[in-house]
This record gives sequence, C-alpha cells and structure tokens, in this order.
Amino acid sequence: MTNYIIRRILLMVPTLLGAILINFLIVQAAPGGPVQQVISQVTGTGVAATQRITQAGGELEGAGGSASAQQSGSTNVRGEYRGAQGLPPEFIKDLEEQFGFDKPPHERFIMMVGNYATFDFGESFFRSRSVAELILDKLPVSISLGLWTTLLTYLISIPLGVAKATRDGTPFDFWTSVVVIVGNAIPAFLFAVFLIVVFAGGAYLDWFPLRGLVSDDWETLSWPMKIVDYFWHMALPITALVVGSFAALTMLTKNSFLDQINQQYVVTARAKGLAQRRVLYGHVFRNAMLIVIAGFPVAFVNILFTGAVLIEILFSLDGLGLLGFEAVVNRDYPVMFGTLYIFTLLGLVLQLINDIMYTVIDPRIDFEAREA
Repeated sequence: MTNYIIRRILLMVPTLLGAILINFLIVQAAPGGPVQQVISQVTGTGVAATQRITQAGGELEGAGGSASAQQSGSTNVRGEYRGAQGLPPEFIKDLEEQFGFDKPPHERFIMMVGNYATFDFGESFFRSRSVAELILDKLPVSISLGLWTTLLTYLISIPLGVAKATRDGTPFDFWTSVVVIVGNAIPAFLFAVFLIVVFAGGAYLDWFPLRGLVSDDWETLSWPMKIVDYFWHMALPITALVVGSFAALTMLTKNSFLDQINQQYVVTARAKGLAQRRVLYGHVFRNAMLIVIAGFPVAFVNILFTGAVLIEILFSLDGLGLLGFEAVVNRDYPVMFGTLYIFTLLGLVLQLINDIMYTVIDPRIDFEAREA
C-alpha cells in the first residue's frame, strides 16, 4: 500500500499542473481583466475623472505592485482597452506593470507554478491582503458547511436505504422512493431559494437569518448561545444541501444491501436459523456498507465543490465559494488561481484518503496487486 500511496502523491503533481494550465489558458481567452476593471472605474470627464485616475494609481502602487501580481493571466494586456480613450498611455502602462501583465504569458505561468510549489499565492489585487490569509480565513466556513452536510446526509441516507432494502416492494419503499426522486430532481440552490422565501423573511415566515454565519453580537454571547446561534444560521444552508445530496446515497445504500441480501452466504445464514437482525447487521452490513462508507471523502468533495459554492453565495456565507465568486466578478486573478489550487489539491488528497479507507474497511482489497 505504501508504494501505491507514493505513486498517487506523485501523480498529484501533473494533475495540479494540468488544472492550473487549463484555467490559465481560459483566462487568457476571456474578456476583461483587472486592468480593464480599473479603467472602467476611473474613466469619466473633467476634473473628477482626473482625480479618480490619480487615486487609482496611488492605490495600485500600494496594493497591486507586488511580485505576486505577476503570477496571473490576463487578456489583451498589450492591446487597446475598452473605455481607455483619453487616458494617458503611461497610466495604462503603469497599470500593466503593477498588475504584472508586462511579461508574456509563459513567463507569468512559470513564475506562478514556482510560487505555488511553496504555497506562495501572492496578494489579492483589490483586497490588500495575501491570498493565503484570505483562504485561511474562509476555509473553515466551507469545511464546516461541507462536513455537517455530509454527516447529516449519511445519517439520513444509510438508515433510509437499509429500511428500503429490507422493505423492497412495499408501500414504504414506494412512497420513500417518491421523496427520493423529488429530492434528486430539485437542485440544492433552487431549494435554498424556496427556504429563503418561506423561512427567512422572504414572503411568509421570518424564523431564520438570511445572511452570515453568526450574529453581529456573537462575541458577546455565552458559549452555549454561541453554539445555538451558529446552528441557527447554518440550519437553512445545510438543509438545502442535504435535500440535494441524500437521494443518490440513499439509493446506493439500498442497492448495495439488496445485492448482498441475495448472496449465497445470506441464504446459508438464514437456513441455519439465525435471526433476521443478526443476518442483516452481523453479516450483510459490513459488505454492503463498504462502498458507502469508503466513499465519504468523495461525497464531501462533491458537496464542497458543487452545491456549497452556490449556497455560500445565496446565504452570503463568507467561505471559499463566495470568495472565488467575487474574485471572478472582480477579475482578482491571484485569488481565483489560489482558490482553484486549494480546491484541486484538497480533492486529490481526499480521493487518496478514499482509497485508503477501502483497505481499512476491507483488508482484502489490495490496490498494488490490482495495478500489478
């Protein structure tokens, strides 16, 4: 298993490189950029425009003029910028140099990869903070949202899937399948909008807060009230994610149990007179739950990378999803590539943990022998 883990870790390097390269090339072809963003903010007429140009130039010298700015891609950095008519060419040239776009794309990419190898993500163009600090500040929010959602999804899906397998073909199985199908058909973000309208002061009830992870007076609350306040804010986001996630896991659990229930060893155990509960939980459970439990890291990654991003935006949860969304809107390339790198690395590490869990749950599985 050690050799397999080493090979997987080594394969992470080209995977990370490929992900960064593809997104870097996409950014090169995308319209707009931080230079264009600044130009669109400072263009105008008369004295006011001149003042905004001077202010923007001064701010960029403090916030954008770092070596980290040279790590990011840009579009049309040497061409004409939309809305730049009337601006001094020296000003635009200074913007390009301060954002690091005075170098050709391949040099910027090589510099970015070298810095990322040491987890140096540079500084944000518009937040005057390092990307590493921003990621560390936002990561706990995304991790907690994904972790609670995954735990609740498993706590609901596994018992429900087992119950459906043992009652296959009964009215219980039929009606719960209707619920599962409906839950699978409704995207998490759409259900989140429904929860906001109904329970967060949208049109009916005002039971839950709409924004943020904690209340403004959270620091003054006692520890028990801090916990209550935290879950009060997380109730709707987690509910929306759980409803959008439990369907697939429920059906996977049911089908896995049905497959094992029909195996010969189960028939033999029943023929020996063992009780149904002992057959189910003493013999079937471990084999049936192998694929379900071992898939926990992958389920966490799927929740974190897909539904959680939109949920963070809808509920204004200050996590990596909202950070990445704002970076895309503002063309804050260091933040964009930094969050992409962390998401990709986290996904690869959790997939490796997923494979290790298979061998822990069932020692008969040997990935090295399979590859040989």
